[in-house]
Amino acid sequence: MALHRWIVALPFLLLPGGPGLAAAAPALRAGVARVDITDHAVGPVNDPCFAKALVLEREGVRMALVSVDAVSIGEIGRIGNDFLGEVRAALQENPGIAPEAVLVNASHCHGTVRADTAELVIQAVRQAVAGLEPVRAGAGSGTENRISENRRLKLKDGTEADMRRAYAMPPDREIAGVGPIDPGIGLLRLDRVSDGRPIALLYNFACHPIMNPPGKGSSADYPAYASRLIEEALGPGALAFFVQGCGGDINPVRYKEVRTPPDAEPLGNLLGLSILQAAREIVTREGAELRVRREVIDLPRARDYEKRMAAIETRRDGLVTSLKPTNIDFKSFLPLLIEEKLFPDHPSHHAQSYLHDRRMDRDVLARFDAEQRGQVERYLENIEVMEELTRLNTNLALLRRHREQTEAAGSAVLPVEITGVRIGDFRLVTFPGEATVQVGLNIKKGAGLPHAFVAAYTNGYIYYAPTAEQRRNAGYAQEDCDTLVAPEWQELYEAKAIEILRGL
Repeated sequence: MALHRWIVALPFLLLPGGPGLAAAAPALRAGVARVDITDHAVGPVNDPCFAKALVLEREGVRMALVSVDAVSIGEIGRIGNDFLGEVRAALQENPGIAPEAVLVNASHCHGTVRADTAELVIQAVRQAVAGLEPVRAGAGSGTENRISENRRLKLKDGTEADMRRAYAMPPDREIAGVGPIDPGIGLLRLDRVSDGRPIALLYNFACHPIMNPPGKGSSADYPAYASRLIEEALGPGALAFFVQGCGGDINPVRYKEVRTPPDAEPLGNLLGLSILQAAREIVTREGAELRVRREVIDLPRARDYEKRMAAIETRRDGLVTSLKPTNIDFKSFLPLLIEEKLFPDHPSHHAQSYLHDRRMDRDVLARFDAEQRGQVERYLENIEVMEELTRLNTNLALLRRHREQTEAAGSAVLPVEITGVRIGDFRLVTFPGEATVQVGLNIKKGAGLPHAFVAAYTNGYIYYAPTAEQRRNAGYAQEDCDTLVAPEWQELYEAKAIEILRGL
């Protein structure tokens, strides 16, 4: 495995002589800034998208953490693959922040950002540097289990499907269970030394920000509402920073609801209140330690695209063959279905008609009803076949696209950047893709530290990173098709992430 490492460690200093007596720790300084990155020229805007910059400095060493209300850092959406390099090069020149000490996390909301977002991010970081001042730091954690759900469905045949607006859910009778969520909220609070007022509250949470529908316009989704609530509560000058976690397979709760309009605001308000409650318990201290460690590791690329595509195509061919001929179309199917469900004993006529011995009554009606019932059942079966075909076609297209990317790369490995940050008792490790929730749960448990968290969607984008078990799913879901990595990636990344967190 190729390995490159950069480490910046800033330990506490000890007084010469007098063992056990600590000198005043060097001050941790922080500055914050935000800039509107919404492209107001494209379609309606429901609420603005922001880039928020948090710059930290201790003994002349600086790092910048930027949260961006965008779908990703590269690959998809409007932020290009040269974005991170451009931002890092500019910040290295002015104000002198090392490239390995620049972290950019995408919230993964689907808002529309400006083409010059890189320039705006650079502007925000430089503004944050200009406002650096001594701060106290404290770490904490909270819980919010009401606003998210795992979108993967465990089916009775041992396979898994997923919930997307791109296709229908499997039939209820086939669903056996669902996957886990991560209700944990990771918190970093920074207070000004000068007056004790908060300057920043960073919160890490795992859930797709995809609740607002396109009809409501560009939106930063539930994190926007959570952050607004937090900032209003903390007072002037304070910024709330949302850092996306391992939410690759986590949707907003009731994401597939079709009877009421989707609305991210209640979800954001619930999350914001839970964050504020937990933040009250945090004790901040001066002289917090600041460490940054960056590594680049090689993850194995997927090698089974042809096999998986062939399996989908075989399944698809079988489904097409299974479609049954019927005498009815949708216009006639719907009233027949309603009659069958509402009046199962006498669907085609009033009950009195079934009591006569005349022609077209009793036995004739019974035979007619049985024939119509069969037509309805066949039509329903065809609908379910159509729904599964839609799921298969969508995921087959993802596999084809990533096969082409892998062939073009001409390499068996995918280099990924992992950065660990320690700010006092708060520790964070990054990943440049959509890691699924079990990965984050495993790392937090394996690290064995009270305030260790994971930030996916950071410093790049390599699409979904499902667990090894999900990756081998024979049922096909977005996470295990929209991916570049082989199943072995999980063990390699989790081990390295835990090592970095423990070593900070």
